[in-house]
Amino acid sequence: MKQNIERIQERIERTCIKAGRNPGEVRLMGVSKFHGRDKMEEALRGGIRLFGESRVQEAAEKCAGFRQAHPEAELHFIGGLQRNKAKLAISLFDCIQSVDRESLIDVLGNLADRPLDILLELKTGEETKTGFPNEDSLFRGAEKVSAYPCLRVRGLMTIAPYTEDSKRVRAAFRALASARDKAAARFPSWDWSCLSMGMSDDFEIALEEGSTMVRIGTAIFGSRS
Repeated sequence: MKQNIERIQERIERTCIKAGRNPGEVRLMGVSKFHGRDKMEEALRGGIRLFGESRVQEAAEKCAGFRQAHPEAELHFIGGLQRNKAKLAISLFDCIQSVDRESLIDVLGNLADRPLDILLELKTGEETKTGFPNEDSLFRGAEKVSAYPCLRVRGLMTIAPYTEDSKRVRAAFRALASARDKAAARFPSWDWSCLSMGMSDDFEIALEEGSTMVRIGTAIFGSRS
């Protein structure tokens, strides 16, 4: 696994340099969903410090004591969050990346009893099922966040369409970057620095379009067990 991580880091560096970007601007997330605690420990030894999970109950079971044992590690939630799992998610994760509707903002805002980082998710392809459907709804969601002092917007995330058409994938990433720029203009006092976009099959395109966080699962951990 360490070799996998090193290969990904080399590809990130190479792509960023080619695009005229600083590789230090990019964070590498190891998407550890469906992989056991032992794999997370191995990835940690290989240099991963940021982990992504998509099922609250699975994370609660396998990550019990993980952050206490490894305070340098961060856990982010990247899956669809159900209302009845929100309280547990708040207790487990440093950041909820998949905030995709106004009702979820209300739930998180009312339950959070500590500062909670969030990303607003924008739907950028017809094939993807989650995310605010357009920029207007995204900005309405951002307005709602302002009512909850514990919620801290850190940027945006998206999942590109599952297609081999690189033009459509690139268009999705450009749409997120454009939405981020508009959001930053509307809410200039907030931190919009995180663009979470790009996975194992498309992260290099995402980096070319400005991604600051890539979510890599299979290319690090291998196929799901």
